[in-house]
Amino acid sequence: MTTATNVDATAVSTIGWLSASGTTIVVPVYQRQYRWDIGGCEQLLGDVRAVADAQDGHTHFIGSILSTASASASDDAQLVLIDGQQRITTLMLLVAALHHTLRDDDPALAAELERVLVRADSPGRTKLRPHRAWAEVFESVVLDRHAPGDERESRFDDNYAFFRSQIRPDEAAHIWRGLQKLEHVSITLGAQANAQQIFESLNSTGEPLRDHELIHNYVLMGLSHAEQSEIEAEFWLPIEQNTGEQIGSFWRHYLVMLTGREVTVAGERGVYDAFRQEFPRLDIVTLRERASRWREYSEIYRQLLAPAEVADAELSRQFGYVNTFGRGTYPLAMRLYREHLHGELDRAQLIATLDQLQSLLLRRQIVGLSNDRLVARLCRAADEGRESLLRAIARITPSDERTRVGLKYSDLPHPRYVLGRLAGLDTVERLDTEHVFPLAPGDDWSGDGTRHWAEYTDDEQNSHRALAKTLGNITLLEQTLADRALDASFPAKRELYAQSVVVPTRELKDAGAWGTAAIAERTRRLTDLFVQVWERPAVAGIDDDNLTPILDAKKRRGWPRGWQREFDYVEYRGEHWEVPDVKYLFNRIFKRLWADSRQSVVDFSARRGGPVYDEVAWNGHWDELGDGRHLYMGWDSKYMLTAVQGVLEEAGWASEVFVKYSYIGDAMR
Repeated sequence: MTTATNVDATAVSTIGWLSASGTTIVVPVYQRQYRWDIGGCEQLLGDVRAVADAQDGHTHFIGSILSTASASASDDAQLVLIDGQQRITTLMLLVAALHHTLRDDDPALAAELERVLVRADSPGRTKLRPHRAWAEVFESVVLDRHAPGDERESRFDDNYAFFRSQIRPDEAAHIWRGLQKLEHVSITLGAQANAQQIFESLNSTGEPLRDHELIHNYVLMGLSHAEQSEIEAEFWLPIEQNTGEQIGSFWRHYLVMLTGREVTVAGERGVYDAFRQEFPRLDIVTLRERASRWREYSEIYRQLLAPAEVADAELSRQFGYVNTFGRGTYPLAMRLYREHLHGELDRAQLIATLDQLQSLLLRRQIVGLSNDRLVARLCRAADEGRESLLRAIARITPSDERTRVGLKYSDLPHPRYVLGRLAGLDTVERLDTEHVFPLAPGDDWSGDGTRHWAEYTDDEQNSHRALAKTLGNITLLEQTLADRALDASFPAKRELYAQSVVVPTRELKDAGAWGTAAIAERTRRLTDLFVQVWERPAVAGIDDDNLTPILDAKKRRGWPRGWQREFDYVEYRGEHWEVPDVKYLFNRIFKRLWADSRQSVVDFSARRGGPVYDEVAWNGHWDELGDGRHLYMGWDSKYMLTAVQGVLEEAGWASEVFVKYSYIGDAMR
């Protein structure tokens, strides 16, 4: 066997590698700044806890660390880090937080941790030496050299604060056990190796795993071969067969249904992370039970994707209707259909609820309201029972008055679906949408057979164009007739309309002429029918002004551009707050709850590990709450919003708090 001359790769214990007496690692000047956010730290700590819980032989692989020997004889560094800076820096911050948590209570373990952080012959310096521009800040955090009143901002401070807040003294030994089970491949380059080429090879090849592939691996990892084969054959393969190319969407929709929360966060493996959070431990007995439920929902998902497979003709038709509004409706539809299959919801109730869901979605589109994140909100309501769900649907369904105005002046959404149901048709498969007044009329087009389009005034032309896509100007027409009607004047179209089997289309033959008055009159007649087909349930109050419940607010990692103007305002239990951003909201919510529901804050913070503490324990931005308690303000956007949602749920007030996004907040990604 030929041995490589310029690359040495060895699988090592990460903590053992860092603890070696002579280890010192420098970050070269060309490396990017430290960028890990709290989301990444949360994932790392979760992995450490998980492997600590695992059997003795289990380890957790963190990837490869690429380094080269220092070229300078005077340099006291053994290794120059080429790839792995972000992981090693974050590990050092975690070890530092662990060390500072228990150094007074467990001197022996503290000494072991100190060997990871500093060399015995240089206790005033950290083993990891960052770029000189931020080395002082890093070392002040790791070595706990903070000055009282120092409120500087840095990723080092924030991530250290996160780890410090999450580690209880009584679990320090458990986390240390997990840290000792971390492994990586240490790749050390010789003097003749091309470091840049190797770095690019490690970071640019291969296709990243998708969410459902990560879920698959997570479910099967740690099982015996026989158990893996059982789960794969009995559960996973049927799920794949039922969902096909939509398997990724299936898992997302299933988790929305299960949690009542949207799960996709930009820049993250949102579905996989949500799955792990919902199913942190899956022994074989629990897995069989869970997987049986997943398989059942995948069978329901298959029927939603292909309504023709549903034996009940009316349910098949309803599922087809629901598909008009996209697969975003599936979380609620899956839940309702399963309740029906299990005898918890009778057929009439299921059909009525699906009809009300369609009415809600369609009316909101007509009046220009967003349906974004609406289904997650309804899934939460469904957790409380059918009456709660119907009440939630009714409260945010626009009134008949607003719907009439929308139909009169706005473009009609989903015209084939709307016109087909208004006409009482079972299918619109061989029908086309026909604009009585054409979208692009030629100069010779005429609405009465006398005046041509070129003779209309500018105001007349503009008023016709404004109504061209409204309910009154659209109809359904057989495809063979529609081809002949294209761009024809109205007198010629009347002859074609008379031949249609679609009643509202055939009625157009009786119109003497076609113009804005005729469009308005037809809109009025069809609207009377519309509000009967898509009824709005009776309810005392309406909440259709596009406020977003706080539990559906969009989580964003870090601090994206525009975050300071994300909200127009916040509605807090009937109060109107001028709150423009999540940091301001975080501060105000915790201060208000400290006054109104203090025990909720105390209980939430104790379980979460912050953000309220008895003392200012590390550098960063703090605020005084009172009674010797302090609120740490150094979290990122996602963490702050998650804390706001959690503490409001703890207080029982989450359903009474809403945010109104600004146009910037709506556009942020």
